[in-house]
Amino acid sequence: MTDPAISRTLNLPRPTRSAGALTTALGVARRTVRRNVRNPQVFVLGMVQGAMFLLIFRYVFGGAISTQGVRYVDFLVPGYVGTGVLFSGMMASIGAAEDLQEGFFDRLRSLPVPRVSIVAGRVVADTALAAIGLTVTTVVGFAMGFRTTAPVGNLLLAVALCLFATFAFTWMFVLLGIIAGNPQAAQGLGLIVFPFTFVSSAFVPVESMPGWMQAFARNQPLTEIVNATRAFTLGDDAQRVLGHSAGYFATRSLFWCAAFIAVFAPLAARRYRHG
Repeated sequence: MTDPAISRTLNLPRPTRSAGALTTALGVARRTVRRNVRNPQVFVLGMVQGAMFLLIFRYVFGGAISTQGVRYVDFLVPGYVGTGVLFSGMMASIGAAEDLQEGFFDRLRSLPVPRVSIVAGRVVADTALAAIGLTVTTVVGFAMGFRTTAPVGNLLLAVALCLFATFAFTWMFVLLGIIAGNPQAAQGLGLIVFPFTFVSSAFVPVESMPGWMQAFARNQPLTEIVNATRAFTLGDDAQRVLGHSAGYFATRSLFWCAAFIAVFAPLAARRYRHG
């Protein structure tokens, strides 16, 4: 005999409105951060690897590079912190591919929520995680001998610029992760942009490069971000070493960041919607 409670038709109300964009983005971001906290192996390994690279550049290459009268450690650390936008971005690419492969994005597609906010939540979470890596790298830099005479306000501006640049660049990496579809392919696509860290002013002055390479190295977005970070942290030596003020490089960096968001945010949302 059929239970009337089972055979009864359920008259459930249909949802009258979708979740807001901010609520959705924060929900996805919270889930992503919690997942990384509960599975810290990859995240911690990434920070350890970043610290190892910084130590290698400081003590292996430092004695062979001339930096216009500024100690190499003071030249290197702001540049290395600035390149964190690419290191953290590659992790974001792998994370987005994992979400896609495991069906997390597919489940969210069935919900009445703004599509762009789902991708934005992933970007916000990866930016927050990058802030932790930025802190660890800075502490390691000070432990290696980095010193600055810049005011605290300038240092905070440098941190804010690096985080905003991470937010902007992560849109591109999340798009690469969605296109790749699996973590292995996402890692390979992420490595395509890795050479940009070396063809920049992050580790050596652009003037030390071959003439044909200098034009690209001097005008690519990572160099602008690195120079802005360095200008904020070098104090009185910034103008002499870099040739322009911190405001000059910060303005150009913000332009590049805005361009990355304008281009890659719609592309990432569109790819997620149709992926």
